Amino acid sequence: MEKMNIAIDGFSACGKSTTARVVAAKLGFTYVDSGAMYRAVTYYLLQNNISLTDITAIKEALGRIEVRFERDEAGNPITCLNGQPVEEEIRKMEVSANVSAVAAISEVRRAMVSLQQQMGAKEGVVMDGRDIGTVVFPEAELKIFMTADPEIRARRRLKELKSKGVEASFTDVKANVAERDHIDSTRDDSPLKKADDAIIIDNSFMDFEEQVDKIITLAKALIEG
Repeated sequence: MEKMNIAIDGFSACGKSTTARVVAAKLGFTYVDSGAMYRAVTYYLLQNNISLTDITAIKEALGRIEVRFERDEAGNPITCLNGQPVEEEIRKMEVSANVSAVAAISEVRRAMVSLQQQMGAKEGVVMDGRDIGTVVFPEAELKIFMTADPEIRARRRLKELKSKGVEASFTDVKANVAERDHIDSTRDDSPLKKADDAIIIDNSFMDFEEQVDKIITLAKALIEG
């Protein structure tokens, strides 16, 4: 099998993006952070004072938004919005607090899903998100659904934010995780759910290397099989 797509879905703060990035690097595939795409759209709307409830204005704004991925000097993918790197900006709490609401907007989802499918059609990709295995790549050769205890996820997210110099309280981060879980799982358009043929990985008490190795093993079995 020369080309395959790997879909990694799951709840927020499960480490999907970091895991997917390393898996892609080890397999020599392209990594696509679908969540970063929605974050970039959210950042644009917030920066331009566009109401997140004004669907007409959001639809017009989508025509002015270009999201793509470039690589830094170390080869790591960075998110670019209209030609400008915004990797740090889109990880801040203001964006985190609003991204699930933006991602629930059908017009936004259609635009991003179309772009994601174009990326996957060109080459083998590892893509993480909420609806990759159910909507974006329902025919993906390997589907993973990641989950973990909500409190553990909140502590991981708080640690990540502090490492980037972002001030936040555990109470606020835990509430944000719970709110995003609710919005992602109950939205009308492409809600977060496990694909029927997805393999569940609960990484509450797994080492990072352990979860990466498990996915690599599953992928190689398909590639070599």
